[in-house]
Amino acid sequence: MGLSLRDQLLQAGLLDKNKLKQASHEQRRPPKPPKPQKNAPAQDAAQRQAAERAQAEKRARDQALNQQQRSKAEAKARSAQVKQLIEQYRLPKVESDDYFNFIVGKKIKRMPVDAAMRGGLSRGELAIVRHEGMYAVVPAAAAQRIAERDERAVVPLNLAPAAVDENDPYKDFVVPDDLVW
Repeated sequence: MGLSLRDQLLQAGLLDKNKLKQASHEQRRPPKPPKPQKNAPAQDAAQRQAAERAQAEKRARDQALNQQQRSKAEAKARSAQVKQLIEQYRLPKVESDDYFNFIVGKKIKRMPVDAAMRGGLSRGELAIVRHEGMYAVVPAAAAQRIAERDERAVVPLNLAPAAVDENDPYKDFVVPDDLVW
């Protein structure tokens, strides 16, 4: 059988026993940690400050994200409450050739009504609300509760009359509220 490389080197005289012992001892010993540098405390303080800044920034981002998620959840809950109130208090739809016209933004919308609904709307006893593109008629008390949760859901009908112009030739003629267009 052949001898190991170590034994062959010893026989050839290329290695002595002391060098062989030292080499095997170094292989078993763990490596020494690097020696600290002279300005290491300054670097540690700078690294510590940078780490604290990074943690503070992360905390601020997390708080902002949590606040955003909470506001989204609250908006979703308010929307669900508005939908529930509308479903609970809306009056049944009427099939009629008589329409009530109302203004939403810059558009004129119309809704079929009967005489009782028209009277209630013109007196302010009823209100028109919208949710998810649909319009419904609800009692004024329910409209107030809906407006507490989302004031954009209630369509304003009885607006205060604008200031009367003194030069207006028609200022003496009053337009009735229940005028059909």
